[in-house]
Amino acid sequence: MNAIRSAIIFCLFFLISGLAMAASEDDAAIKKTLSHVIPGQQPDSIVETPISGLYEVIYGSEILYVTGDGRFLIQGDLVDMQKKVNLTEEKRSQGRMALLESIDASTAIIFAPDKTRYVVYVFTDVDCAYCRKMHKGIATYMKQGIEIRYLAYPRSGVNTESYFKAVSVWCAEDRQAMLTLAKTGARMARAKCENPVLDHMAKAGQIGLTGTPTLLLPDGTVIPGYVPPDQLIRVLDERIGKASPRIPLAPPVTDTPPH
Repeated sequence: MNAIRSAIIFCLFFLISGLAMAASEDDAAIKKTLSHVIPGQQPDSIVETPISGLYEVIYGSEILYVTGDGRFLIQGDLVDMQKKVNLTEEKRSQGRMALLESIDASTAIIFAPDKTRYVVYVFTDVDCAYCRKMHKGIATYMKQGIEIRYLAYPRSGVNTESYFKAVSVWCAEDRQAMLTLAKTGARMARAKCENPVLDHMAKAGQIGLTGTPTLLLPDGTVIPGYVPPDQLIRVLDERIGKASPRIPLAPPVTDTPPH
């Protein structure tokens, strides 16, 4: 019996060693392919998917799929039809949650209720029409128990008028008041200081932001667009509070970047 057990252990050792070597070879082939596609960046992880020979490659919240020989690269979502689960979106959410944890809350402009039920990060542009519409309802969001934490994302890019406005807001002594003023369209004197605007823009790029406002929920869900307070609290209750789903919501609206 001991001899049989020893033989099994011996065979398993070589089997596992062989699999580890094969996985290492696959990783090398995949990294070689990706070095041409995405030069200068190393993936956060490379793991085999439930599909034999297909690997999941993660860059922050971005996910790609590559065959073990590095020949084929797939962009898109991997869905488990049996479990009815979007495996790719699950991983994206995990990446966004890690991004949330990396944000220094002191760099956000926070509008908090007396009792916070949910915290929502919002990438905002002071010149975005729907961002202004959202901010007009800030008291209603807070009344629902939603804490809004604004991050800067001037859609027109660095060293543009919207960018300088964002810097001026984040350099103000009273950021809340200055943000509210800026979203009325009032003229503002330019200010300079050490500020987080570029860092916020970099984080927006990591989640693939394409317009404003963009909301980032506590579970890593991204909502690209304006959502009224009554709808947002329903989404939060259903996704975070695990309430039973109700009637479908109207689609959010967003200001896309200028072309």
